[in-house]
Amino acid sequence: MNKTVGTDITRAALPPAPGADRHRSLDFADTAATLPAGQGYDLLAAPGSAMHWLATQDLATPDVQMYDVCAQRMRTLRDHVRALFAARVDGTMPPEESLRAVNEALTAVPTAPLLAWDGAQGLRRIHAHPTDQAVNHALATLAADAADLLTGSDADLLATCGSAPCDRFLLRTHGRRHWCSTRCGDRARAARAYARRSSASA
Repeated sequence: MNKTVGTDITRAALPPAPGADRHRSLDFADTAATLPAGQGYDLLAAPGSAMHWLATQDLATPDVQMYDVCAQRMRTLRDHVRALFAARVDGTMPPEESLRAVNEALTAVPTAPLLAWDGAQGLRRIHAHPTDQAVNHALATLAADAADLLTGSDADLLATCGSAPCDRFLLRTHGRRHWCSTRCGDRARAARAYARRSSASA
């Protein structure tokens, strides 16, 4: 598959799937997608685009330095989250290595803001971690959100897009809807209409 990278990557990406506003891990899983004609995109393909995605999710500030190894770690965790989502949708046993990877991300750093005293502001909650650990905290937050989605009330709503070859995940928040975007919905309806016409003319 040809993945779109570089300056056009954001324009190539589909809009957030239903449920992404409730679970950042869903949007995280969908940062890579397969599109028609063998095309696709990967919003985490390069450090710059990975940093941009984290910033849009309020998981890091734009001044954080992103390295290739950090972007690779994000892609690796995304693959494991996608594997867990796929297992949940298919009703199969999740891969042990994916469970382990998410648990390692969960326990690598404290995700809760700590309580601190500031002479000028009094008691307040702070994220007490150095800037170079920002990616660790972002991954921990995403892993926690994925665990919440997989074990919470929205787990039964998790689905994959029903418009091949799209492989994005979504929550079925509107009735029986099984596609992730208007573009995929239009393609699915066109495919059904074509199949009906072909059947009628056979």
